Amino acid sequence: MNITVKDGTPARIKKLVFQTLDILKATGVPVENTDRKLERMAKACLAVGHIKHSFAEALSSDNGQFLKTRDIITFENKFYGENMSPGSYDDIRRQDLKLLVEAGIAVNSSATVGQATNDPSRGYALSPAFASLIRNYGKDTWEQALTAYTAEIQSLKEELERRRNLNKVNVTLPGGKVIDLSYGAHNDLQKAIIESFLPIFGFNAVVLYVGDTSDKFLHLEREALEKLHFFELEHEELPDVVAYSEEKNLLYLIEAYHSTGEWSEVRVRKIKRKLQESGCTANVVFFTAFENRNIFRQKAKDIAWETEVWIADSPEHLVHFNGYKFLEINK
Repeated sequence: MNITVKDGTPARIKKLVFQTLDILKATGVPVENTDRKLERMAKACLAVGHIKHSFAEALSSDNGQFLKTRDIITFENKFYGENMSPGSYDDIRRQDLKLLVEAGIAVNSSATVGQATNDPSRGYALSPAFASLIRNYGKDTWEQALTAYTAEIQSLKEELERRRNLNKVNVTLPGGKVIDLSYGAHNDLQKAIIESFLPIFGFNAVVLYVGDTSDKFLHLEREALEKLHFFELEHEELPDVVAYSEEKNLLYLIEAYHSTGEWSEVRVRKIKRKLQESGCTANVVFFTAFENRNIFRQKAKDIAWETEVWIADSPEHLVHFNGYKFLEINK
């Protein structure tokens, strides 16, 4: 499959990009996109396989060769003629690798070594099945290898799905509904928020939204949010948990901090502006939840004024950053 490839790409890499797209098409991966996006996907596929000259070099997760998104950028810049900014690592995950991961071609270490899906240290590698397949490209064994791969990848998907299900974090909402979050410390903290924090400080609050790394709208009470004139739902703007106490007319916007996610001054101002524009009728209180006090101490300087902090290992206490709204309910 021929596309227009970025200037500066070595000739051998151009050829590998074309061949990679042929392989992806043969395995059922959609290849209807702009030339640049297809090129980026193909290069990401090659990079996680540590391929510099030929498919014979392909390594997989069986070799323990995982590249973090920043490492992928470094690899492509060095060997593929790219000049991507180190800050564009999120584009690698959300765009270049997205279809590859969905197709089981690239796997991340969270699926193989029990890391959380949002662990910042996780890395990506080719699946053993796909690495084996591409080593056969151009050989007499190609058709036979492609047939074998098609059967094997289905088994792999089923195995990974079983593993993910075993690692689910079960959370019981105030009304009794049970939802399953992905495995990981971040979602353990979300569980604590819902099952420990809200019963103590929630004034019979109902959970209106819970996001998950694998399902951004895992639990959503859209009509209830609309009734409160909450702003139009965009996951990038939503905290991890949204709950509402009709008893106190309090809308809880709660972030579960894990490496990132605290309510900073900039974020709070942005959300307050959006809520004002939408005409939200509830009194809003911002909470950042931490696993323990040591983690909280590291981020205390970044917490916005007029917000609250809850620490899971001290569940019956709160830290008030001049949070007058929350204090008023105790008068």
